[in-house]
Amino acid sequence: MPLDLTKVLEIAVQKGISDIHLKQWRPPAFRHNGALVRPPGSVPLQKEDIDGFLDQVLTDDRHRMTLSEDGAVDVAYDMAGVARFRINVYRQMTGVALAIRVIPKTIKDIRELGLPPAVERMAEERRGLILVTGATGSGKSTTLAAIMQRINSSRQSHIVTIEDPIEFVLEERNCVIEQREIGTDTKTFAGALRAALRQDPDVIMIGELRDRETIEIALQAAETGHLVLSTMHTIDAVETIERVVSVFDPKDQVHIRELFASVVQWIVSQRLLERKDGKGRVPGVEIVRGIAHVKEMITKRATARELMEVVARGYKTYGMQTFDQCLMGLHVQGHISLEQALQHCSNPADFRLRLSGVTGEGEVNYEDFVPKKG
Repeated sequence: MPLDLTKVLEIAVQKGISDIHLKQWRPPAFRHNGALVRPPGSVPLQKEDIDGFLDQVLTDDRHRMTLSEDGAVDVAYDMAGVARFRINVYRQMTGVALAIRVIPKTIKDIRELGLPPAVERMAEERRGLILVTGATGSGKSTTLAAIMQRINSSRQSHIVTIEDPIEFVLEERNCVIEQREIGTDTKTFAGALRAALRQDPDVIMIGELRDRETIEIALQAAETGHLVLSTMHTIDAVETIERVVSVFDPKDQVHIRELFASVVQWIVSQRLLERKDGKGRVPGVEIVRGIAHVKEMITKRATARELMEVVARGYKTYGMQTFDQCLMGLHVQGHISLEQALQHCSNPADFRLRLSGVTGEGEVNYEDFVPKKG
């Protein structure tokens, strides 16, 4: 008898699983607190199990056609009262496989997620560009949803989201909200973004900035007075800036760099770190705010070190912080181990010195992130 996908998904939600991997001839694999595990005693999936899963999630002929033509397709799957799931169905050597991301029904508040206070200030912006970046599974969508929910609760605006597929469902509070899904409600990000500009939006959320055309329209939308929020698969602010610029032709890059500098309000880059107590993970966050000095450095192509020095010095006044500052705070507060901090910091030797209170001439003093002596 084929395995019941519903039961697999229910158990995953109950156990706090973030991702599920299913493929023929292998037992299901589950990602829990960053580690990929197979429960003891689990049995390999058979072809009829995979076929049964596909019958449940690929209910639209268009999805099956996309899988047949492209070798992969993204779909959203909703279990009433349980959770939503983002599912990527794809062909691989032994047949069709599924990668399933669990999307909680409830959107957590910014503070519940353990994010810095500066993230709350992002929901107060009225125009410009906010980017949330990080690797796959770093919590980008969760952070973005929390910001959107704060906007939804705190002011009256028209929000249009463009996603592939729709992940967190935003229930209207003070805002009018339309969520549009690529493939179902519109064909492309770029086309939906152009249309959104004619729909009287105050806030536009784009699931991901993937290509030159979408990035260009997003920058124009931010330039013309809209608040645009999106994600990118980049590991930090410096890589984010260079990725945006590099997708354009060399002859256009100076203009794009200037345009990006003029509209960027915040760049949030995050990683999920193992908690010292073993109870889940905590976000490690780099925050860059589009203050005048940062905009000038972006335009002038300052080095990563130069930009990060400005960010580090802007902690008290502007709420900015480098990854190292964040790691310092998380370790001092007892949230992460020293080993975890050293694994993710930019320079372990320098980090140890700063932790002991030693800084070089002209370097930022990390006194806000280390225990006071005496």
